Amino acid sequence: MNTSLQQHLDDTRQPTIPSPCFILEEAKLRRNLELIDSVQKAAGVTIILALKGFSMYSAFPIVREYLSGATASSLNEVKLVNEYMDVKAHTYIPAYQDHDFDEVLTRSSHLTFNSWSQWERFGPRVAQYNQQNPDARVSCGIRVNPQYSEVATDMYNPCVPGSRLGATRDQLPDELPDGLEGIHFHTLCENDSFTLERTLDALESRFGTLLHQAKWVNLGGGHLMTREGYDTNHLIGLLSTFRQKYNVDVIMEPGSAIAWQTGVLVSTVLDVMNSQGIDVAVLDTSFAAHMPDTLEMPYKPRILNSYHEPVAGKPTYRLGGMTCLAGDFMGDYSFDKPLAVGDKIVFDDMIHYTMVKTTTFNGVNLPSIGVWTTDNQFNLIRSYGYESFKDRLS
Repeated sequence: MNTSLQQHLDDTRQPTIPSPCFILEEAKLRRNLELIDSVQKAAGVTIILALKGFSMYSAFPIVREYLSGATASSLNEVKLVNEYMDVKAHTYIPAYQDHDFDEVLTRSSHLTFNSWSQWERFGPRVAQYNQQNPDARVSCGIRVNPQYSEVATDMYNPCVPGSRLGATRDQLPDELPDGLEGIHFHTLCENDSFTLERTLDALESRFGTLLHQAKWVNLGGGHLMTREGYDTNHLIGLLSTFRQKYNVDVIMEPGSAIAWQTGVLVSTVLDVMNSQGIDVAVLDTSFAAHMPDTLEMPYKPRILNSYHEPVAGKPTYRLGGMTCLAGDFMGDYSFDKPLAVGDKIVFDDMIHYTMVKTTTFNGVNLPSIGVWTTDNQFNLIRSYGYESFKDRLS
């Protein structure tokens, strides 16, 4: 975390940062985007923002300085792309709906269909639209399932038996029909370029003939190129070779990589108690409502100025969320000194995927959202209260 931000949080005389609060560090976002931009330029590919991983639209003007587009998986995300990225969306929705398909179509530059039946159902409507609007033509693709993935957690693995995501080779013809120009797959999850290489081998072995017919190939997300140690030179070589081999435009839409390690979730200790021999600290945030991935994946988030695992002899706590869900907790962490009411607990790397999944379960307020700017100032972007909770209900 930025030293000035850390000092700001440590200074009890500074009341400007609310709690709980997501804080995006602008300098770190730009650092990631600069790296991603260097990859797309060197490889001759197009890298776009995936809203499912990062939908903080107040930061989209920064993203637009480096990336030319964004991908959406719902009409609402499509509208956000149009409004704040100022472009039409690359759209993939697992199942399009009659009542909003025409609006999705007019707001998109690319449409990917999840199955052959979806293509057969909606393809004619795209063809009619393209005929009537030649200057706003939409390019269509089909999502495929290469039946290969190295994602260990089934919840995030789109290639498990019975997966509804993408068509297997036996479900597709030998030739792409008129109007179907792209091949799309998404089977990675925070993986490296060597995983991508093995995945491309599986893709080519099953779909090679169709790849030669395609105009573009979307490699989906899960390319964690901003993680320390990622071999971007290997990625650039891999992408360049693939693009030239099939003479296609290559598109990538990383989710985590954009906002990886770009910000924190600040929370405050509300209570400290002992429960049957276990010291517990109750926070003003919630793992279930504000950090659901920690329970779904699951994974144990890192906390700044703490020990990730218990250390004998140091004050150790199980951290609990503020909801009444019994499982809304994460443990155990050690600290250099005992925790007290009012102490700040800062969860690291909480901008990608976390912010987009928050809920108001139990009526808890959503965390505020702010930005720590490159000139070391805190800008509060949004706070939430009763109206945000009420608007989700009826």
